Amino acid sequence: MAFPTSVNSQITDSVTQSNTKVVGDAPAVAMGNLYQATSQALANAAHNAAMAQQQNNILAQAVTTMGVSMLYSIDTASLGKATSKVPK
Repeated sequence: MAFPTSVNSQITDSVTQSNTKVVGDAPAVAMGNLYQATSQALANAAHNAAMAQQQNNILAQAVTTMGVSMLYSIDTASLGKATSKVPK
């Protein structure tokens, strides 16, 4: 109990208990905040990894399309002449 004052002792005891409860809850609240921040960071990392995979797949598809387009655009006569010079 606090030192004697003009306030009712039950009130001072109640305030003291409330303050003690707040101080006692602080570590649990801090850990809750830490867990929440960590889970948010991990979720962002997973989202970024999925987005990078999607962008990589789009790039690979574009490169494949351009490669096939280049193969189809080669003249067949020059292709035949070039392949005839390849040693067997």
